[in-house]
Amino acid sequence: MRMQEYFPEGTLLETAENRELTSSLAGLERAMATRRVVEGVVVRCDEDLTLHVDLCGIHAVIAADEVLWRRADEVRKDIAVLSRVGKAVAARVVGFEHRGDETVAVLSRRLAQEDCRREYLSSLRAGDLIPARVTHLEPFGAFLDIGCGMVSLLSVDSISVSRISHPRDRLSVGMDLTVAVKSVDPLDGRIYATLRELLGTWKENASLFSVGQTVTGILRSVENYGVFVELAPNLAGLAEVHGEKHAAELRAQIGRGVSVYIKNILPERMKIKLVLIDSGFPAPKPKSPRYFIDCSSIAHLSSWVYSPPEARKLVETRFDAPFDGI
Repeated sequence: MRMQEYFPEGTLLETAENRELTSSLAGLERAMATRRVVEGVVVRCDEDLTLHVDLCGIHAVIAADEVLWRRADEVRKDIAVLSRVGKAVAARVVGFEHRGDETVAVLSRRLAQEDCRREYLSSLRAGDLIPARVTHLEPFGAFLDIGCGMVSLLSVDSISVSRISHPRDRLSVGMDLTVAVKSVDPLDGRIYATLRELLGTWKENASLFSVGQTVTGILRSVENYGVFVELAPNLAGLAEVHGEKHAAELRAQIGRGVSVYIKNILPERMKIKLVLIDSGFPAPKPKSPRYFIDCSSIAHLSSWVYSPPEARKLVETRFDAPFDGI
């Protein structure tokens, strides 16, 4: 049993307990005595990179070297300090300073991260389900806060079964997710995350559609033999193209919305045949994912089979497989 729950930064900010602890010096003293993590919003960064934090009206500071935990071989990145302005931070109360008539709380985000790493992250194993918040998007993946600002990478190929060109096709900064631990690097403890295993199997997604329906989707890629249309994050179908001119027109519309007629659904081949009806309209903006498992009651996945029983090809994830460096 963990001593304390650790969450992505901002999760505790508006909770009753955090407001109680941060609204008075007596509350902050209790937080210091019990090593509780508190949250506030950074309102200013000085020239010496000291962060000034608002704790329900009480002034607090975090010295530059106390902003984040880092490994012995890492150097401090000042941009990581500057970028906290305007954002919530999770920190431990480590003392108080008297500045004139004002008592200022002294905080350490680094200590909160050390506690999070030791008491929570070090116990995680592949297949564990954990809360996360999207903090940054790059072409190769999304960076997640998985507790007190500690970072995990969700690679672009782990976001969904349906291929996307950029994480922004599916996610947005600030979005709250439940993800599974994909792997833990045995050398440095880095945690890698995956989302696709929570978004339903082929059969679960295909059951949402039926032959004869006309539905909307997103054009994801154009090949010589057809176009792939995303019907759901874990489900895509194939529509024919009519000549190179038609294919060239569609390539200019990748990422945009299309309407398609569902011609056939073939579980044994994990294929959905489509007929393209219309294309070129705006695709919907990213929204919180639909989970096909109860994330509130399931804490761990040992394996996940995407392909239906009758399929010729087995597509699965085994979380007990050796670390692969991804």
